[in-house]
Parts: sequence; C-alpha cells; structure tokens
Amino acid sequence: QVQFVESGGGLVQPGGSLSLSCAVSGRLFAIFAMGWYRQAPGKERELVATITRDDRTSYLDSVKGRFTISRDSAWNTGYLQMNHVNPGDAAVYYCNAIVNGAWQPHWGQGTQVTVSS
Repeated sequence: QVQFVESGGGLVQPGGSLSLSCAVSGRLFAIFAMGWYRQAPGKERELVATITRDDRTSYLDSVKGRFTISRDSAWNTGYLQMNHVNPGDAAVYYCNAIVNGAWQPHWGQGTQVTVSS
C-alpha cells in the first residue's frame, strides 16, 4: 500500500503559477510511476501528468508546456508545477502511484486549486 498527502493548492489568478506537492509513504520501493489527477465539479477525474521510474513524463494535452511533473529520487515527494494557469485548471488535484501495474485504490484528500481574478 502507498499513501498520499497532497498540499499546495489555493487561489491563483489566471496566468499565475502554483506548485503542488505530494507526500508519499508506504511501499515506495514498489512504485513504478506517479501521476497527478484532477477532478472539477461535475466532471470525471482525469489524469493530468505522469512520471515514471526512469523519469519519462507525459501530460494531458491541455496542460502541455504549462505544467511540469517531478519527483525526488526516493519517491518520498512528488511535485506538480503549474504555470500560466487558466480557469479550466480549477479542480481538486490528487496524486497517485502505479504499483504492480495498477493505480492505488485509496486516494488522498486532494488539494483544491481555484482560479479567479
């Protein structure tokens, strides 16, 4: 099992930046990849960015060039740097990890990102 505690959300103006963090605990050695998801009111949870064990990254098309996912070498902490934020980025952001080929079933509390001028 791997557990997640997200932080760093808040109110940001359109065009602004925000940096999210994810504290990870549990079977860190078994993590293959980490991802950031988001869920806006009335919408499905969507995968925003992933980073693998060999630091390959992938992004949702709408955030490419604006968001950057990173991690520390031991998987203790994951990060999502959000630049040029727009109202479409407003959501609760969650992190998760792939262990044994599957995303973890238990989610953290998430961190709220609100975009408003």
